[in-house]
Amino acid sequence: MLTRSSPAPLLLESESADLADCRAQLSNGSRTFLAASLLLPRRVREPACALYAFCRAADDAVDGAGAPGDAVERLRDRLAHVYQGRPLPLAADRALAHVVARFAIPRVIPEALLDGFEWDAQGRIYDSFEELQAYAARVAGTVGAMMALLMGVRTPAGLARACDLGVAMQLSNIARDVGEDARMGRIYLPRQWLRDAGIEPQAWLERPVFNASLAAVVQRLLREADALYARVDAGVAELPMSCRAGINAARFLYADIGHEVARRGLDSVTQRAVVSPSRKARLLARALLHISAAPSGPAAPPLSATRFLVDAVTGSHRAPVLVARNEPSWWDIPGRAVWVLDLFERLSEREQTRRSAPLS
Repeated sequence: MLTRSSPAPLLLESESADLADCRAQLSNGSRTFLAASLLLPRRVREPACALYAFCRAADDAVDGAGAPGDAVERLRDRLAHVYQGRPLPLAADRALAHVVARFAIPRVIPEALLDGFEWDAQGRIYDSFEELQAYAARVAGTVGAMMALLMGVRTPAGLARACDLGVAMQLSNIARDVGEDARMGRIYLPRQWLRDAGIEPQAWLERPVFNASLAAVVQRLLREADALYARVDAGVAELPMSCRAGINAARFLYADIGHEVARRGLDSVTQRAVVSPSRKARLLARALLHISAAPSGPAAPPLSATRFLVDAVTGSHRAPVLVARNEPSWWDIPGRAVWVLDLFERLSEREQTRRSAPLS
């Protein structure tokens, strides 16, 4: 149970050293993330750094492997040791072991993220939208679920909305990167949707062009993403006040990636949509103003693709060991919005790098 007046639990010397090592790892190539993370409440900042350090280490291991499938298997072995309480002698693994134990993160969730790594390494094809949602649930819905747990959200509705946000952001990325993916020999748009629009997927992949038929497919994907973004209010309302602006910033800015694709005529083949700094500033202001908004109506059920992530948490009988500090006043929040946004942006870059890798 959260006790707002209790002092923070003291870290063991070894745990503090591991967290320091994770921060040092993030300083190489993740300095924006590290600097912005200092604006989060310590109770969220420290475990998030540990979680992110492991994700980065795992990503680097897969990207640098000659046989990505073997690298994924090694990562599975590392994760098994983490959940057995016997992490390998690596700072990121030891820190992750503390986090998954303290926040009761079910093993199913990070394992599903590794599944997403493996699907990319295999060059898996997504014929239906349901198959694409299953992929997005793994590479992005898992991140939403884990971040929700770090922020103290464990209700079915709150977790479902966190997963919705992750999936929506992944759909926005896919809509933006149609041309870049195609030039690397990949299609993430549902292939059945392409066929419905009169486009033969393999022929289009050999000569990717933008036309009205493809625009209709991209627009269809953006509609699905927007429907998920609209469901996120219910999840934001369950977050501590200090975290709401950050999640709203992620939601509004990633949704605007899709809106920018639309403003450019839905052509993400010959150009790449970029949200301007001025628009980002306006959207961040909107995120700050939206922190007290409450949803109306009954909570929507989780997506079929993410239900297993929600069930993994709500079916657990072990409560996390959490001690919350006093929440900061609302005027301390603006800078912290940057951190959660940067987390998702970094994971987006990871995903784009993996999608850009040539198929083996």
